[in-house]
Amino acid sequence: MFYVYLIISERNGKFKTYVGYTNNLKQRIDKHNTNKGAKSTRGRYWKLIYKKKFNKKKLALKYEYFFKNNKILRNKIKNKYVNKARSNS
Repeated sequence: MFYVYLIISERNGKFKTYVGYTNNLKQRIDKHNTNKGAKSTRGRYWKLIYKKKFNKKKLALKYEYFFKNNKILRNKIKNKYVNKARSNS
């Protein structure tokens, strides 16, 4: 199985997101949170807010490209998470 995922991190009230793909979601999130993931994710605590599963790597990579370039969809998911987090505070 392959996954495309969206993670989020908050610092000083500002949210940053990152999109990636992997075949081991738990291990990949752990790498992001131990500064062994992508360079742009280092030094932050990341939380998984979206994932989509694929049977084939090629399909996952195609969707990752689409997702990274679709800011409207990413912001919709991010805003849903942020609004929920703020309402639970």
